[in-house]
Amino acid sequence: MPYFKVLMLLRIPFLVSVVLILIAGTALAQEQRPVPAPPIIGAKSYLMIDGRTGHELASLAPDGRLAPASLTKLMTAYVVFQALRQNQIQLQDEVTVSEKAWRTGGSRMFIEVGKRVSIQDLLMGMIVQSGNDASVALAEHVAGTEEVFAEMMNQSASSLGMLSSHFMNSTGLPNKDHYSTARDLSTLARAIIEEFPGFYKWYSVREFTWNDIKQPNRNRLLWRDASVDGMKTGQTDDAGWCLVSSAKRDGMRVIAVVLGTSSDKARIDGSQALINYSFRFYETRLLYRAGEEVTRARVWKSANEYSPLGLLDDLYITIPRGTYDSLDMIREIPVTMTAPVSQGQALAKISVNLNGDTLLSESLRALEDNPRGSFWQRTRDGISLWFE
Repeated sequence: MPYFKVLMLLRIPFLVSVVLILIAGTALAQEQRPVPAPPIIGAKSYLMIDGRTGHELASLAPDGRLAPASLTKLMTAYVVFQALRQNQIQLQDEVTVSEKAWRTGGSRMFIEVGKRVSIQDLLMGMIVQSGNDASVALAEHVAGTEEVFAEMMNQSASSLGMLSSHFMNSTGLPNKDHYSTARDLSTLARAIIEEFPGFYKWYSVREFTWNDIKQPNRNRLLWRDASVDGMKTGQTDDAGWCLVSSAKRDGMRVIAVVLGTSSDKARIDGSQALINYSFRFYETRLLYRAGEEVTRARVWKSANEYSPLGLLDDLYITIPRGTYDSLDMIREIPVTMTAPVSQGQALAKISVNLNGDTLLSESLRALEDNPRGSFWQRTRDGISLWFE
């Protein structure tokens, strides 16, 4: 503190006191208050994550296995979306409604046995109206039987890392071997949003009419909060009232999974509270863009003396709101690196710390090739390394 020392030499105690007060005031202003505990919402389990980074924002027993009810239809949709992406089926394909699909109880789209319905209409009936009949019709069309489709659901769950989920049907109707967790369902919701943004838009549709029967989307947050743009409700006596919802404000997306509340109002109010909490106390920032030079590294015996290092994908971080300027970027670069270097090769590491805690760590990769240098360059650098 050089100014403090000068003032002491001049023996001006009043000014010293003023400086100390200003310093103390600045320190207090920069002090970060801890993030308060999340709201109590009366759910058996919930998980709140950042939709872009997957960072956990709030949770209650997120790994507890529970009946997912119609949240199951998120996985049903995911499997159908995959089949569409792989051109195994087309949206305009017509499905003949089986008697099993027609007879399936619970929430319904009201399709009729023997009639032909397009895959797009069935998807709308399942996503907006939560039609069990539509779910079974889709499953049978994609896999032949609902039982085989359930195997596909479990295969997709495994590939997504949903290790605590198991599906027995496409609807979510009760079965003791049919379960999931808040964490797994958040993983699934995030996958749908990232992999199928065009289909995800259908989760914001407020009503759909089929067979002259208009039914509203059961996710009432679509009417309450303009930032909410999906996803899916679920309810059975065993599962309680459940909701997966997603909202986006100022470029930040959050995903809320709320399981086992006592009423429709409880799941809506609880999800809204978690969404507001997340946007109020957290923010997501872009640290570096893909291909942006983060630093340069000396590469010995190379054609180019230095190699630019960066990341292959955009690097985002989720942090408590207002702490961005307190982040520390720590770059770990090996002392000696020799050519050749290939584009994309991991050469160093960058860590992001906040108050001494490491929030994330990523490899820094070569942004371009750096081949071996000429005989003269290799000889020169070899001598330099010997002295080093």
